[in-house]
Amino acid sequence: MWWLLAVLVVCFALGTFWGAPYLPIRKRALNEALNLAELKPGETLVDLGSGTGTVLIAAAERGANAIGYELNPVLWLWSYARTRKYRQQISVRLQNYWLVKLPEADVIYTFLLDRYMAKLDRKLESELKRTTRVLCHVFELPRKPVAKTKNSYLYHIG
Repeated sequence: MWWLLAVLVVCFALGTFWGAPYLPIRKRALNEALNLAELKPGETLVDLGSGTGTVLIAAAERGANAIGYELNPVLWLWSYARTRKYRQQISVRLQNYWLVKLPEADVIYTFLLDRYMAKLDRKLESELKRTTRVLCHVFELPRKPVAKTKNSYLYHIG
């Protein structure tokens, strides 16, 4: 049984090493963020570090398509199971988003730690070929947001 605990500890430690530990977003803050981004039906949202799929589900409920990147296999499996109802709209990828080229999206959502925001800004600037709405929860990119709420910042990048 100790090996199972060790596997769980390693899985959750990976998130902290590569980006951020798992922290759920409150429903009210999530709705405010998606309203700020003006996410519309038919658009595509990419969630960098999708955790348990909460943001993906909220996007699908608004009629959007969503792609989640999660490197913790426990959270990925949980998210995959939770999003099954929305399989036509949601794709959950067990991948490290730092190591892949991001797909085209209308909105990119992230809830990282402050120490990774400059690195994310460079990645977005180099990979986004068309203007994309980037929604950052709690921590800001090192550029001026076009709009913000109490907990989220919106940028246009690309």
